[in-house]
Amino acid sequence: MFCLISLGDLVHRISADGFTDWYDRTKLIGCICDFVSFRPQIAQSMIEKLFMLLHDPDYRVRYFLARRISVLFEIWDGHDELFQDVCSNFGVKLVMASNGRVVTADKVLPAGPQPAPMMETTIITLMHLGLHSEKMELEAIFMMCVVAAIEPCQRELVPALLDSLSMELHYTSRAKYMEELIGSIIFCWVTCGVSLPALVETRDLYVLNMEPMNFMQYCCQWLLPALILKEETSNIKWVAKVACQPSANLVKQHFVHIFSISMASHCSKKAGSGNGYRVLGTYILQIAELSEHERDELIKKRMVSIVNQTLSLASSVSDPPLPFFSKDTIASAVQTVVDGFLDSEDQSRSHNLADKINIFRPGRVFTFIVDMHYKVTTAAHHRHKCNHLAGIEVLVNLLGFRAAIPSTFNYLLNLTGQFIGSHYLMDQCCRIVSSLLKISRDDPAGQTTRVLGEQLQVRSHLYVFDLHAIFDPHGVALLQFLVSKLVACCVPCESNDKISTTASSQLVSLLHQLTISCDSSLHEYIKELEPFPELDTFGDIRRFHQNLCKAYSPRVHLLNLVKRSRYVPPRILLCSLKALYKNISTQGKHLRKELDDDFLKDEYWQSDSEIVHAFWNLVPICSFDNTIDLGAMVSDFISRVGIGDPHRVVFHLPGESHTLVSGTVNLVGNKESNIHMDTRISNENLLILMRLLKKYLMDDSVEIIDLASQALQGILSTERGQQSLIQLDSYERSLVEVHSKGVNLKLVQSLIAGLQRKFNDKSISIEDSTMWTTTDKTFEGWICPLVYALISYCDDLILRLCQDIVLVKSEVSELLFSTIIVNIAGRKDLEVDLCKIISFKVRGNIFIESNGLMKSIQVFLNALNELRLCNAIEKTKSSSLPKPKSSKSNKSPSSGLKSRSSSLKVKDPDASSSGSVVSTSLREKVYWLSVDYLVVAKSAIDCGSFFTAFLYVEHWCEEHFNALTLGTPDFSHHETLPPHVEILVSAVTQINEPDSLYGIIQSHKVASQIVTFEHEGNWSKSLEYYDLQIRSVPTLRISGSAYSSEENSRLADHASFSKIKNDFTQKKPYKGLIRSLQKNGCSHLLDVYCQGLTSQRGRFQQDLEFIELQYEAAWRVGNWDFSPPYSFAESSVSYNCSDGQHFNENLHRCLGALQGGEFDEFHTKLNESKQALLLSIFHASKESTEYIHSNIVKLQTFYHLGMAWDLRWGSGNFDSSSDKVKLLPEPTVPVIDQLQGLHKNWKCVLKQTDLHMNLLEPFIAFRTILLRVLNSVDSIVHHLRESAAVLRKGSRISQAAAALHELMCLCSGMGEEYSNLYWLGRLEEAKLLRAQGKHELAINLADYISQNHQLNEEAADVFRLVGKWLAETRSSNSRTILEKYLKHAVNLAEDYESADKLSVEKRNQMHFHLAHYADALFRSHEERLSSNEWQVALRLRKHKKKELEALIKRFRSAAKGDKTDYTLKIQELQKQLAMDREEEVKLQEDRDNFLSTALEGYKRCLVVGEKYDVRAVFRLVSLWFSLSNRQIVVDSMLSTIKEVQSYKFVLLVYQIASRIGGTKDSLGPTNFQFALLSLVKKISIDHPYHTIFQLLALANGDRIKDKQRSRNSFVVDVDKKIAAEDLLKELSSYHGATIIQMKQMVEIYIKLAEMETKREDANKRVPLPRDLRSVRELVRVTLVPVVTSNIPVDRTCQYTEGFFPHFRGLVDSVTVMNGINAPKRVECLGSDGNKYRQLAKSGNDDLRQDAVVPFTPSAGVLEWVDGTLPLGDYLVGSSRNGGAHGCYGVADWTFMECRQRMATETNKRKAFEEVCNNFRPAMHYFFLERFSHPADWFEKRLAYTRSVAASSMVGYIVGLGDRHSSNILIDQATAEVVHIDLGVAFEQGLMLKTPERVPFRLTRDIIDGMGVTGVEGVFRRCCEETLSVMRTNKEALLTIIEVFIHDPLYKWALSPLKAMQRQKDIDDNLDADLEDSEEDAYEGNKDAARALLRVKQKLDGYEDGEMRSVHGQVQQLVQDAIDPDRLCHMFPGWAAWM
Repeated sequence: MFCLISLGDLVHRISADGFTDWYDRTKLIGCICDFVSFRPQIAQSMIEKLFMLLHDPDYRVRYFLARRISVLFEIWDGHDELFQDVCSNFGVKLVMASNGRVVTADKVLPAGPQPAPMMETTIITLMHLGLHSEKMELEAIFMMCVVAAIEPCQRELVPALLDSLSMELHYTSRAKYMEELIGSIIFCWVTCGVSLPALVETRDLYVLNMEPMNFMQYCCQWLLPALILKEETSNIKWVAKVACQPSANLVKQHFVHIFSISMASHCSKKAGSGNGYRVLGTYILQIAELSEHERDELIKKRMVSIVNQTLSLASSVSDPPLPFFSKDTIASAVQTVVDGFLDSEDQSRSHNLADKINIFRPGRVFTFIVDMHYKVTTAAHHRHKCNHLAGIEVLVNLLGFRAAIPSTFNYLLNLTGQFIGSHYLMDQCCRIVSSLLKISRDDPAGQTTRVLGEQLQVRSHLYVFDLHAIFDPHGVALLQFLVSKLVACCVPCESNDKISTTASSQLVSLLHQLTISCDSSLHEYIKELEPFPELDTFGDIRRFHQNLCKAYSPRVHLLNLVKRSRYVPPRILLCSLKALYKNISTQGKHLRKELDDDFLKDEYWQSDSEIVHAFWNLVPICSFDNTIDLGAMVSDFISRVGIGDPHRVVFHLPGESHTLVSGTVNLVGNKESNIHMDTRISNENLLILMRLLKKYLMDDSVEIIDLASQALQGILSTERGQQSLIQLDSYERSLVEVHSKGVNLKLVQSLIAGLQRKFNDKSISIEDSTMWTTTDKTFEGWICPLVYALISYCDDLILRLCQDIVLVKSEVSELLFSTIIVNIAGRKDLEVDLCKIISFKVRGNIFIESNGLMKSIQVFLNALNELRLCNAIEKTKSSSLPKPKSSKSNKSPSSGLKSRSSSLKVKDPDASSSGSVVSTSLREKVYWLSVDYLVVAKSAIDCGSFFTAFLYVEHWCEEHFNALTLGTPDFSHHETLPPHVEILVSAVTQINEPDSLYGIIQSHKVASQIVTFEHEGNWSKSLEYYDLQIRSVPTLRISGSAYSSEENSRLADHASFSKIKNDFTQKKPYKGLIRSLQKNGCSHLLDVYCQGLTSQRGRFQQDLEFIELQYEAAWRVGNWDFSPPYSFAESSVSYNCSDGQHFNENLHRCLGALQGGEFDEFHTKLNESKQALLLSIFHASKESTEYIHSNIVKLQTFYHLGMAWDLRWGSGNFDSSSDKVKLLPEPTVPVIDQLQGLHKNWKCVLKQTDLHMNLLEPFIAFRTILLRVLNSVDSIVHHLRESAAVLRKGSRISQAAAALHELMCLCSGMGEEYSNLYWLGRLEEAKLLRAQGKHELAINLADYISQNHQLNEEAADVFRLVGKWLAETRSSNSRTILEKYLKHAVNLAEDYESADKLSVEKRNQMHFHLAHYADALFRSHEERLSSNEWQVALRLRKHKKKELEALIKRFRSAAKGDKTDYTLKIQELQKQLAMDREEEVKLQEDRDNFLSTALEGYKRCLVVGEKYDVRAVFRLVSLWFSLSNRQIVVDSMLSTIKEVQSYKFVLLVYQIASRIGGTKDSLGPTNFQFALLSLVKKISIDHPYHTIFQLLALANGDRIKDKQRSRNSFVVDVDKKIAAEDLLKELSSYHGATIIQMKQMVEIYIKLAEMETKREDANKRVPLPRDLRSVRELVRVTLVPVVTSNIPVDRTCQYTEGFFPHFRGLVDSVTVMNGINAPKRVECLGSDGNKYRQLAKSGNDDLRQDAVVPFTPSAGVLEWVDGTLPLGDYLVGSSRNGGAHGCYGVADWTFMECRQRMATETNKRKAFEEVCNNFRPAMHYFFLERFSHPADWFEKRLAYTRSVAASSMVGYIVGLGDRHSSNILIDQATAEVVHIDLGVAFEQGLMLKTPERVPFRLTRDIIDGMGVTGVEGVFRRCCEETLSVMRTNKEALLTIIEVFIHDPLYKWALSPLKAMQRQKDIDDNLDADLEDSEEDAYEGNKDAARALLRVKQKLDGYEDGEMRSVHGQVQQLVQDAIDPDRLCHMFPGWAAWM
């Protein structure tokens, strides 16, 4: 310090001596300024020397000092005095306007011109002082402007300096900067008496290129008030003259500004304030030529503007220069104006604002804030922002409790939150927030409610203004946002200036208010905050937060966060999301609590649909700019949620059952559907639009807020807007309706007219190609201007009102795009042909291969899809309604909006329900636009819309081939596929659909073969064929095609892009070969091959895909040194890899960084990769299912990788405070326990991918490499073994072999402790050999392992496998297999008995396999003992026995000499007979032993586990039923009943109960009936609700209506009836009340079913009869379930209250349905509040063939399935004269014409062909009409095809006939077919008068519904799969059918009369009394046995006496089903042509 003082003295002495050299003087200046900065106390005495140098003779010294003198203003606060000292030392005379030191112009001008050099440095000094002194800025700038006015020679320098100053203060231009100061400058100008003409002359200082008249009008808002306050009438008249207006008019025009400033001046009580009162009272009346009344009326009229302008005059300083005033003054002025101006001076100041005239209603307050927000935003520098924020402070204080209204409160918080982080504005922002919080706490609820009244019409609790009400949900997010901002401001940071102690205490105080002092209802949200820093400042708050977090729930936090995301912008959510992420990732440790373990598990997230949807709702937020950290967090959440079903065709979230993009439109076949197509915005989209606009009210940009407010104001002025407002929830409504003034069409007209003028001024034309081109444009840059232009052609008011907002918000543009196109398409009154223009632009700019903006294609595809729906509705309308008499009837009510230039005559269209409708004239094109469907399909492929591409190709095929077909197969020599086939192949190979490809590829070209092999995962074959392609290089270079050049050019619009595409096509085989090598595990060959390709620099130098393949190959082998030998940054080719195109490169770099411990490289690449993948998922088409799934798995890869970093390098090596990386000296090798997190994550991925190897195999390879990097040997070994098994199960044989090879190598070089893993690996090798078909090697290896090595608990599995394999290959005798292997496996498994799940499953498996094999041996022995050969042997044995008896007889009577011969023969025969007897006994013993083993095995299987329950139960019941006379079976049955839980038999309770009551069994406790009754009794006791209904039906077995008793349809089994009744009596002691109530309910249904009705009652609702109502009223059912509801099985047998819906009675009326027996549709009331539709049926048929629950042989109830439609009703209508055929087959024959032709023609084949030629299929329109989204369309049609295939095969097996179009329903929601009326089964259709000789219905319409592939592909393969499954499960199927053999109540065959009835007339409702003759009756169930035999033959594959393979059998059946020779002979009513 002493040295510094001495140094200062030295400077003093040197400066006193003086310098002659200018350079030395500048050094002196620098030295003094440095002293001022470093030690101001010492330098204070040196300032005088600086002031002296201000008028130094050398300009260089003055210039240097001008740049440095600002340091004085940075150090000291006395700026006024300093400024005066500086000015006094300039050496020139200047005009000044400082308070108390005004120097007027008349004092300066006499001095004449000043020296130019001195003046220049003076101006420069003033500029620097203005820059560095906020307080003196205005004075300095004013002085500069006056210099320019007085000194013309300085008019170049001053603008230049002002430009520089503007840039320094962050203004975009000088005009923007001067706009902030011009008001004060003008007031200073007038005060100092500077010439007004000089102001006009220097106008370029303020605004550029403005005429004097315009400039004067621009200045009048400030100049007139200044002159009027001075009462300078002459100058006012001069101003009026320059402005070219009379002075009175000019004053009236600017009355608001004059009045506001005058009133503020009046209220200021400063010197001269009386002028303001005088101006308001008298002067303004004179100058404006107004009376007092006119003045008062003008004030009232412009009151709102006056208040707004007055608020803008507020300043943050206490004594600002005019025209600005202190906050108190402004508050007083506003209060005076609002609560009574001029006559209440002081009284108004002492009271709160009353606002009796409602100036401050919420809508106006919002406008005030918007205006101030504009001003704050326009002010680029904080020194100017603070003045505008002062106006907001005043407003908040004036509003009082009114500020607590949600719209106002949230806007103010949002606005303040944007600036609270600035240290310069922090004080103001804190004051505003504190005031708001105080208002919210202190406001009396009653006063608020009274003021608001019914104005906002929301729930009153929202206005009980505690914090919870205000902060939900906008405010909650804002609270969290504000707290995070405040904490960040309080934490010391090197990059931020240190805040003052006062500011710090204010921040902490505010934090206290927001946390500790807040309302307790907000505590739930405070828990969601991040932990407070470990600083003393936050001590109390941190402890408070930690106490609250003891009850923290991350699940609630997440759901609240996502709920708020609908309301607020993403930036406000960031802090809450960061807190959530931290809480979950640290498992709550930093909160000093442990989170719920279940929530932390991935399985919990995947199973909780709310959690899944919550995380996915966060994905769109990550699409905004600067959200990379947010994206990394959300990507981790998505990783843990994972994928849904990987095999689903359409993308679904985990646990979701319905598609994300579903939608149905009911058109044909629905009489109640509205077929008017409304082209206005839909109600759903309008609601979305309003919510978006509501969210924009919280935007950062005030322009967006203003535009959103204006759009809402217009929308809410329409009736539809008001209707949508009601649909918002109360809180949303409270935020939106402040912009509503009710329905006001004049306002709408005014707004639209203004929008139209703005649009016309921009001269935008949709014919401008630059509007449509996507080149070098972002999606936002492309869609916003385009939608802005298109919307001007719409006639929907709401669309027009959105014109401005679509220009700035792509989100709204995208939402409205489709509606706009539809609206334009619906207009017929436009003067321009928009269809032609738009079609031309779309063809030339959108659907072209060079269009890289994929989203532009997607939005047009969406629009075309909407147009398709319009077309479908239009066609339906035109076919079902009469044509309108004139076109006027279809004119839109809003047709006043004819074109862009038309005059606006707005009528509210919202009162009309129809709105704008599409014209009834049919379009030429389905999609309105004239585009080539094939080109559209190609573009759809490019943007990942694969289902859309499929749809367009089908349209193209239908148009091109005049039928829904792919055309004839292409067998030409060209290798290229036809264009439409190529597109379909591209589509189906990229969706999760395995079968369609086989219906598309119709040739055996090399390319087709490769596609098929890759699709099947046959990479060895694909490798061969890729090699073949590459060897055929000349063929590759031929770009020719089997199609014309015209057709090829249609798919390649640009020659340059065609060249690129051709180059890509030539490279494709090379890349395919690389992939094949990789998939085959040939890593060395792959490396060598890639090196070879890399050397061909010209070929692959810039190929991104090739580089990615190389990176993938590198990381798969751990080659971290790999880098591409050339740069590809300038590649011009982009592939369809979206944002995640560098996945393998990034993964390679991350793994390399993990290996080397490079923190920055690792985390940077990791986060960038996560963000890129997340964006690629967000931007991907939702039709790209496999692509989305693949990217989610990639995200899981990076999540896995992120977990590994902490394991290898630790989590504590990064110092977040210093941002410095600390590398550990050596990496850590994690132990097994530390890897548990990784293992759990791997298990989740493994489970979710479900052996989808395209998804799973890359993750397996990555995990192998990761574990190598972590160097965890144990984990590597276990993973290799597990991955080998997974790869084998996924048919990746070569990769599984590679994994096993690596495993063997690792284990062989390790210690003894790894021997067990080694032999487990060898066992997996045996399984792999087995999978490769090397059965003998597999068995030998497994047998060697089993005999020579102990594998502990795995030993049992080894023996089981060997036994199973030996049995399947029949390589050993059965006894060895059974005893040595299978039984031994069971014994070993039992020895290692454990309660864990895996052990139980193993034991269950052992028992089942043993039982199954023993059962097979039993069947084999049983078949042998009953075979023809055995019967022949028995007859031969009998003959030998008789021969022996004869020989013995002869022996006795023979002579002694002959006895020797007889003895030899007798002995020989006796030996033979003994051997035969021994063989028979052994066979029978073995059979019984095998049976006993099988029965015991099945029983133990049921006791031990559940995996094989269904197969075991079915087989057991089958054995019991077929062998009921064997004691061993009965004994086993009794044992099983005792040991096995009864719920396992509920599945077959009907079949079991049907066997009771047989009299042939012997009596006693060990007979079959005793055991059967025991089983039924046990099931009934444990599960009464599943059993008693069947027993009641059996007990009612003789309850038949009198007129039915003569029929032989019903055979009464008295024994069954008695047995059921006896059992019910026994059960009464257990469930007496339940049985009584069930009987009562059954009685109701029986009476209802048998209720007599009249023919005219059909299809009508009739009341229940009185007797039935009385019975219904007697029921007090609390124990009876709704019979048609799904009653779950309770394994605990408790069936507690609410476990299932209880019967609560029936409704008072029923609907009588059509039909012979008039079934009744009734609604049953359930205890759950639902109504269950049911069909009560009684008739001549046995109802057990189709009834859910039969109550008597002739009466029962069925579940009525809603939403189904008979195929016939859809195709031809219920009256058979309309339907889809009537709609689409305009020139076709009618159904009745076709039927008549088939009925009358004798040549059936010829007639059938004629009918088919004149009756085109129409079934495919069902899917186009019903399912709006292409993904939904494809998924539903796929479901239809699969269900047709499955039902066809099942129907064929059971011989189901009578499949006319009314007996097949289609579910309108799922599109699956449902078969009804199953009376003609088991090939009884062959007994009809006209025999049915087709195996199932596969007519042309049925096939048409399957799409372009027809019966090929999906249908055929599903048929094969279904048939294969049924063959595999033949035993179970036969078990079910066998029940009919044992149930004499059911009769199979049709009597001749019934057969006649079936084909008399299907469409007629006959009530004939058909009597079966006695001779037609038959006994027993011989027909059933015959039917069962035929079912067995079918399941064995016998057709026409020959055994067929599954493929061959399906081929034969399909051929028979579509055979015209068979179809033409079908009964005409069956409609074989349809």
